Amino acid sequence: MTLFWILFIIGLIFFLLLDLGVFHKENKIVSLKSAFYWTFFWFVAATCFAIGIYFFVSPQKCLEFATGYLLEQSLSIDNIFVFVLLFKRFHIPAKYQYRVLYWGVFGALIMRALMILLGIELLNQFAWMIYVFGAFLIYTGIKMLFAMPSEDDIGEHAVLKWMRNHFNITKELHEEKFFMRIDSKLYLTPLFIVLLLIEITDLIFAFDSIPAILGITRDPFIVYTSNCFAILGLRSLYFVLAKMVDRFKLLHYGLGIVLAFVGFKMIASHFFELPIWFTLGFIVVVLTASVLLSLVRTKHVEN
Repeated sequence: MTLFWILFIIGLIFFLLLDLGVFHKENKIVSLKSAFYWTFFWFVAATCFAIGIYFFVSPQKCLEFATGYLLEQSLSIDNIFVFVLLFKRFHIPAKYQYRVLYWGVFGALIMRALMILLGIELLNQFAWMIYVFGAFLIYTGIKMLFAMPSEDDIGEHAVLKWMRNHFNITKELHEEKFFMRIDSKLYLTPLFIVLLLIEITDLIFAFDSIPAILGITRDPFIVYTSNCFAILGLRSLYFVLAKMVDRFKLLHYGLGIVLAFVGFKMIASHFFELPIWFTLGFIVVVLTASVLLSLVRTKHVEN
């Protein structure tokens, strides 16, 4: 398995450098066509990776990866909703959004690795933690059925208030710069504030998604790689769905049901184990139904 880790990390670094250093070196608006291509590319890459796991590791691990990837990718829709609100709240031009998301993804990959290691270690050391994680997912799933983030929530964000009270922040953007030195004083730009809030948003969502995928598998390689592919595809998926988030109102309910289901699965795991194919099928059916119902219900919404 060490060889797989090495190859994956090398490939991850290569694509991250290629992404910002070559394909998105200049600040420009990401076209819908380009976003579709990149979204499709990461989906194909994840599919090829799953096929590789099937042949070189085991069919069971392939199913675990596919389930984890689908779960993480679906939960990332909630991130996209918040990203839209953040960029709107701070009036971030479209040509700078990709750069912010790039560094947001870079930070998320590091945070997810640390949280995954911590989560697995807790479950291995304290068997009763599986009940804590399960109960938390059930609570979160039920909570998602009744609440969605709003622009007012972001405007009242505690971190944003603290930053304003303790740091110098420019009122306007300075192109793609995160920091500015004015009259020998260091200032943070709104672009950095948005980046920070995006990182905090991902950290908050990780408290849901990491326990959720640990309810599928505790294999650190499967957990982290499925997270990585979902996160890497999140940027392009944002530009595909940014203008369509209002069409997916009911997806929130589907995600809540899925999280609650995984929570029940974790709690019940000491008594009986649901087959991975059943879990994958349940997630596919619930998410597909919530997406289709959303599109039917909001077909009058103009994009």
